Order: sequence, then structure tokens, then C-alpha cells
Amino acid sequence: MAGRRPYVAVVGGGIGGLAAAIGLRRRGIEVKVHEQSREVAHQGAGIAVGANGHRVLRELGVAQRLKGSAVEPVRADFRHWRSGRCMVSHPLTGAYEERFKAPFWTVERAAVQEALLGELGAEHVRLGARCTEVERTERGAVIRFEDGTEDEADAVIGADGIHSVVRHSLFGPEDAVFSGTSGYRALIPMERLRHVPQLAEQVLWLWLGPGRHFIAYPVAGGSALNFLAVVPDRDWTIESWSTQGETAELLAAFEGWHPFVTEILAACERPGRWALYDREPQRTWSAGAVTLLGDAAHAMLPHHGQGANQALEDAVVLAHLLGDVDADGAEAALRAYEQVRRPRTRLLQAGSRKNAGCFQLPDGPEAQARNVRLATLPDDLAWIHGHDAVGRLGSASAPAPA
Repeated sequence: MAGRRPYVAVVGGGIGGLAAAIGLRRRGIEVKVHEQSREVAHQGAGIAVGANGHRVLRELGVAQRLKGSAVEPVRADFRHWRSGRCMVSHPLTGAYEERFKAPFWTVERAAVQEALLGELGAEHVRLGARCTEVERTERGAVIRFEDGTEDEADAVIGADGIHSVVRHSLFGPEDAVFSGTSGYRALIPMERLRHVPQLAEQVLWLWLGPGRHFIAYPVAGGSALNFLAVVPDRDWTIESWSTQGETAELLAAFEGWHPFVTEILAACERPGRWALYDREPQRTWSAGAVTLLGDAAHAMLPHHGQGANQALEDAVVLAHLLGDVDADGAEAALRAYEQVRRPRTRLLQAGSRKNAGCFQLPDGPEAQARNVRLATLPDDLAWIHGHDAVGRLGSASAPAPA
């Protein structure tokens, strides 16, 4: 690299945007994150961090910051919706970490964002910066904001979610794809769930039933339980972290289910409720010196538990490729990033759609065949959890800047 190092601007201060900024800083690149909210830590729910995501957090120096709040479930149990019978169980400690060279964690989304922000440094994030447009320039691209300010950069990363303004600026309007389902989420203090004795174990619970499914796991060092309840709902099309549902309607949707599920739902005061959307795979993520990352590039349904993990993979790959070029090489680095990442995320988008139906089969021959397939799940998902986004680039980590 003989020329000037690139200056990079990131739109969006979620997990992917912050992770990309850390990776860029660690490679000596000046970066600024523009986040529309007044604070970085969003309303939360839990997320699963597989070995593939954990490797990225470790690469970025963030995994250590999460050790007090992350939980390592002992196993994943797939259970029958009504009887509670364990149909299939897979260990998530020991054999999992030995196979994939990193642990499986469950953790609050807000805790991950706070850890990323702590590693990056708040001085590299501009809050209350709502992007209205991105325009390509001779030098790179300029971001315009609602308050009339601008930021011109050699490269711009759109990490601004499924309704990305950056993507709209590059490729025009495109509707998200509604799944016809709603997701209810909540974090419940474990002290309110003492009457559910099974929760003494730290387990990833997956309850599969006709037309709906329920997933629960501990977070916050085991002091809280996160759940996701997915139900058919053609009429609810609001996608928002702040929209709330009613406990009564949620209990009605799971009438007849095992007491484990209904007692957890009954302990939830005001569950979050949002319509589940994804997008068709993009033909391209980049235009000149502007590219997309995470949900802005490849929004997927939550049924593989890979949304945050794939944003982390995007971030570290993009940071490594941009870190190897000068300002004149930024566009080529963005094209290389897309070539590396797009095939994998397309497969995960498709798989996440397919899993919704797999989890919600009625009792009968199809469900029995699914249960047989679940027995080989560690082998079937090895291509996801065993993926080493950094190692495949063949590039060593760079030291953090002084």
C-alpha cells in the first residue's frame, strides 16, 4: 500500500456496524459510525452466538467482555408441544466446542452492543444521526443526514437494517417479504419463574408444534430467560422492537401446549410483538464505494439463529479486506467482500425460511420424519457453525491502534 489509507463511514450502530468499525480500527483505518438513535444499546432480546460468531468476537477482542453475561447452555432440547417429550437432544458444551473450536453462547443483544461499543470507544460513534441519503462521488461517497450535515468518505458501509436507507439510495425501493407470522419476545427474570423446575438447568429449549413454535434460553448470566414465540398472523404487519402484544392473546395462541410453555408465557407482562420479514437475496450489495452489511444486505428470518452471527462475519471480512488497501483500492475491496460473503448468506436466507415450516409441522408422518432428521443436526449445521470467516481469508490479525 503506497497511497493514503481510506476513511470509512458506517451507517448504523448495531452489532454489525460496531463490529465492522472495531475491525477497521484494529487495522489502523479511521472510521466513524453514524447511528440514528440517541443511544447505542437497543431494546433487547436474546441472541444465540454460535461458534462462527464467537470466533469473530474473539478476533475483535470483545468475547472477554461478555464472559460475565453470556450463558453457555449445556444442550439443545427439541420437545413435543403438548406432551413435553424430548424428541432429540444435542450437547452444546464439550463436544460442540471441541468440534467447532469455540463455544455456543446465549446473550442479551444489548449486552453485545455495549461490549462492542466499549471496545470501539464512544468517541467513534455519532448518535442522533439519521441518514436520509447516500450519494456516490468522485472520491467515494457522501452521506447526508436529517439535520443537514454531511460526511464524505472513501467507503461507506450501510449497516442500517432491513429497511436500509443506504440500500434504498443505491438500488431504489424494494418491499420486504412478509412471512405471515409474528414473533413475540420477552426477557423474564428467573425469580419470577421459580415454579418452572426445568429452568434450573441452562438449556436451549425448542418446542415444536402445529403452526407455531416456542424457543427459550437463559441470558444475563442465567438471571433471565429470553423467549421467542412464533405464531401465524396474516393481519399483523408492524415490524418494530417497541411494539407490544398482550399476554392473553399469546396464551390463547398456545392453548393446549405443555405447562412449561404456558407458565413462562403467563409470567410475561408485556411481550414485544413484531411481524417477521426478510428480503429476497440481493443480486449485488455494492455500488462504487458503497456496500451493505448484515440485515441491510441479507435480512433473514430468525429460524436459524444466524442474523447477528452473519453480521459479525460480514464485519470481520470487510474490515480485513479494506485493511489491505489504500483509498484508491476501496471499491475493489468492497467487490471482493461481496464475492466472499454473498453465496453463504443466500443459503442461510433460504434455510431460515425453510426452518419455519420444519418447526411447525402437525403431528404425523411429516413430523416423525423431521425428528429423524433432527438427530443428524450437528452434521447438517457444521457448515454454519464450523465456518471461520477470518481463517478463510488467510490474513493475520492486526494489533489494535494505540
